[in-house]
Amino acid sequence: MKNINKNIALSGLIGGAYAVLTIALAPISYGPVQVRIAEALTVLPFLFPQSVLGLYFGCMIANIFGGFGPIDIFGGSFITLLAALATYYLRKTGKIWLAPLPPVLFNALGVSLYLHILADLPYWLTSLYIAVGQIVACYFIGIPFLLGIRKKLKDYF
Repeated sequence: MKNINKNIALSGLIGGAYAVLTIALAPISYGPVQVRIAEALTVLPFLFPQSVLGLYFGCMIANIFGGFGPIDIFGGSFITLLAALATYYLRKTGKIWLAPLPPVLFNALGVSLYLHILADLPYWLTSLYIAVGQIVACYFIGIPFLLGIRKKLKDYF
């Protein structure tokens, strides 16, 4: 029972951090040209399977404030869930540099699809913009964050 409580707490903390970071940095977190800093957290399933649901619910809460309605709230969150699951399964490779790949690809291809439909934006250009923002968040911020956590865990145990 103790482990279940720790897992729920960790998931909730990650979800809360994702939502707060996204909403607090709203001017750069929403739309076709964005660097959603909270996406750096999407590498966490590589180390912590508990983060998968936290990221999903955190994204859902954050997308309530995004202005694109139910498609973004449920569709965007589902894309985050798929990316988090893929990142979790990539942990078996042991190659930490692969951890950001699913969030980058899933968001660039998926989010740009509904932005293309909802806002009548050019699909491939929107995909490129979102991919660049995801690369900044997930590779330039997420990888150092993940390496730091992994080092702390090794030092701790």
